[in-house]
Parts: sequence; C-alpha cells; structure tokens
Amino acid sequence: MSGNGASGTNAEPAASTARNEQLTSWFVRSGWSKGELARQVNRRARQMGAHHISTDTSRVRRWLDGEQPREPVPRILSELFSERFGTVVAIEHLGLRTAHQTPSVSGVDLPWAGPQTVELLGEFSRSDLMLARRGFLGTSLALSAGPALIEPMQRWLVPIPATDPGPRPAAGHPAPGGGPAALGGHRPPRLSEPELDLLEATTVMFRQWDAQCGGGLRRKAVVGQLHEVTDLLQENHPAPVLKRLFKVAAELAELAGWMSYDIGLHPTAQKYFVLALHASKEAGDKPLGSYILSNMSRQMIHLGRPEDALELIHLAQYGSRDCAGPRTQAMLYAMEARAYANMGQPSRCKRAVRMAEDTFGDAGLDGEPEPDWIRFFSEAELNGENAHSYRDLAYVAGRSPTYASLAEPVMQRAVELFAKDEVHQRSYALNLIGMATVHLLQREPEQATVLVDQALDVAGKVRSERVNTRLRKTVDTAAREYGDIAEVVRLTDHLAARLPESAEAV
Repeated sequence: MSGNGASGTNAEPAASTARNEQLTSWFVRSGWSKGELARQVNRRARQMGAHHISTDTSRVRRWLDGEQPREPVPRILSELFSERFGTVVAIEHLGLRTAHQTPSVSGVDLPWAGPQTVELLGEFSRSDLMLARRGFLGTSLALSAGPALIEPMQRWLVPIPATDPGPRPAAGHPAPGGGPAALGGHRPPRLSEPELDLLEATTVMFRQWDAQCGGGLRRKAVVGQLHEVTDLLQENHPAPVLKRLFKVAAELAELAGWMSYDIGLHPTAQKYFVLALHASKEAGDKPLGSYILSNMSRQMIHLGRPEDALELIHLAQYGSRDCAGPRTQAMLYAMEARAYANMGQPSRCKRAVRMAEDTFGDAGLDGEPEPDWIRFFSEAELNGENAHSYRDLAYVAGRSPTYASLAEPVMQRAVELFAKDEVHQRSYALNLIGMATVHLLQREPEQATVLVDQALDVAGKVRSERVNTRLRKTVDTAAREYGDIAEVVRLTDHLAARLPESAEAV
C-alpha cells in the first residue's frame, strides 16, 4: 500500500462526507490537474525526507471530497498553494486541520533572553538533525506573517537591560542570574582562543560552500555545527568569549535558515532566522541582526508578502542606522527597493535603487574591515537586485515594456560580472534566469531560451531548489506563451531531461 496516497492508515476519516469546498476552490483556481498536484506533493515530501508519502489522483480526489490527510500533507499543501498564488495560504484556509504544535519547535514569539535562546537553538537544531528526514519537523512548524511575525521582531530594538552579573562563577557552580553558563556551569571552560578562531573560520567556509554549491549540499553539516556551538554556549565562559560564541551561533543559524529557504523549507527557514536574530542580539551585533532581517524580508517577498518585507527592512534599517557599514546599508536599500517594486510603488522603488547605488559607492572607502557575511554584496549583486526590482515593477504594472527596458542593461551587467565569479554560482544561475524573464517580457523568446540553457548548465553544479523552481516557472511561462516556437519546444524537452526532480536536504 502507498504511504499517504492509497493507505488508509495515513488519512483521518472525515467527520462527514461534506465536500471540502475551501480546498476545492483553491485547487480549481490553481489550474492544476489532480495528477499534477499529486506529483508536486510527492516531490515536496521527498525534499522534507518524508519518503513514505506516495500520493496519487484518487487520494487527491478524496481530499477534495472531504477526507482529512495526515501530516505532513496539510503543511505541504499549504506551501504549494502559497507558492502558486504568491501569498500565504494557511492550512485552515484549505479547510484542513493543523497538527498540535509544541512551543519548542513552533512560533516566532520567543523570549529575548540568552538562556532561552541557547535552549531553543539546541532543541530546534537537534530536532532538525534527528527528525527532519522523516518529515516530522516540517509538520510541527507554521509560517508566520503579518502582525504575528512583525510585532515579535520589533522587540529586537529593545535594549538588553544592563545588569551587573558580579564575579564569574567558579567551575562547578551555576552562573548567577540564570545566564547561559547556568545551563551547564558545572563543566569547566574548554574553549581556547585558537579553537574559537577555528569556529569562526569554519562558519566562513560553510558560507562559501553555500554560495558555490547551493543550500542542499551542506545544510545538515551546518545544522550539526550549530548544535555543537549551542553545547559550548552552555559552558562557563568569560563575557567576551560568550559574545563571540553567540555571534558564531547567530551566523550558523542564519546560514541554516538561508539553506533551508534555498531548498524550499520555508517554515524551517523562518524559525532559524528568528533564532539567529535572537542570538545576534545576545552578541550585541546590530549589523548582523539587520542582515538576518533582510533575509527574512527576502523570504516574505518570495512568498508574496511585500508589505511584511518592507516592515522587516525598515526595522533592520532603523536598528542598524548608526553602526552598519556602507555595504550593509546599500544591501538594505536594495531590498527596500524590491519590496516597493512588489508593492507597485515605482517612485519609491527608484529612490531606493538610487540610494543603494550611491551608498554602495562608499563601500570600502573607510578602510574598516567588513564582516564576511556581507562580502557577497558585490557590484554584481547590487546590479542583480536592482534589475530584479525593475523586472518586478514590470510584472506588477501588467508586463510593462518600460520597466523591462530599465531592467535589461542592469541585469546584463549583473550576468557579465557573475560570469567571472567562480564562487557565487547560484547567483549567476538566478541572474541568468532573471535575464531570460526580461527577454520574455520584451517578447524575445529565442533570446530567453539561450539564457535558460546557460542557467541549466550552471544549475547542474549547484543543489538549489530555488534555482530549479525558477527554471521550471520560466520555461512554463515560455511554453504557455510561445509554445509554437521550435526553440521553446526544444527547451521544454531539454528541461525535463536535465533538471532533477528535487534537491534533497542534507
């Protein structure tokens, strides 16, 4: 018997035979067939590690008729419809029941306190390592949006109360005030300066791997390293060492979130981002916190929530206004432009683009060292972000040729620069796809197919479901609008042969 497909043990009997009108409405508007939805559910389940899921058309029909599928299927359906419609479609909106969620792995409204942050980081990373491949972790998470997301994040701005912790406790005695050392103060400190340096260098290495190979290749290794760092945070350390450890934890949690986002695990990504923001606050690193918020903003744009994205970016800008360097500020302006573009506000978008360009011109002029996490924001990345803002304006304005023409030279510059960058291969692929979408907006399908072919070659070197999804969507658009052109027909066949079904999270 198949897993959550034909097996009755994986579906709850409906309380009545009433048809699920809410799910039916979303399904009809999606334009999917029952077979297409079943295949997408199976693909997403494999990404989550829920290999027991095997859905077919008859099972989809039963869901529409009122049968309640068991987790992780409701979560998967929520994610699929959210991506399809560009907005958050909650499980309840589909007429499905949610699983009970435990506080340790659900929600974003968490206490802003060091010991609790360490505990939650440890619990969540352990759950991810042990249970995600069986599909459990994904079923316990819900994606937050709107006030439920923004209001808890605003507490990032609240200063940590200044307290006098008194003398450091001797080994074998708990730290006063319930600090992180109180969680494991019975163990003597065992972290030397060279070891701490190595932890920081390892984080840099993981970040380089992600840029070059995609989020699907080393995610589990990053989560494992994060879990080890949370163990270290439970030991007794001098305050400067503790801050450095929290900074390492924040960067690793951010990277775990980014990698999860890259392979389509959105609730998991958001949880890691939130925990990273908490850890960055304990480290006293506001610029790092602003960077984490920018990634949360990017995720909201991806999910069709530009208003939430703008709130997060403005929070990041305000919180780091007196300490972030020019490169970080330029990145925040570029993300602000993306949010305004998706909200259909061209004048504010263009202003933010200009601010990003002007501020980027000051990057590196002060001679101050820049943190490794912002070095990705190069001239190529600046051009790529701004070009995507113009491209998004074109979409919002009904495929406007004016904004598409603004996007073309900026996107072309990004592609040229990324072609020379051997590290940021995923960004190269994404900008090739972006350039292809611009050509489709300009009704130039032949040029678009050339760029998609190039992107497919690069995609073969990285493991990124985000790249794969954008390739599929771009080719689907080309086939829908120019299906009678030989190059598009060839590309459609080429995509089916070249593109892997899923990027496994490891």
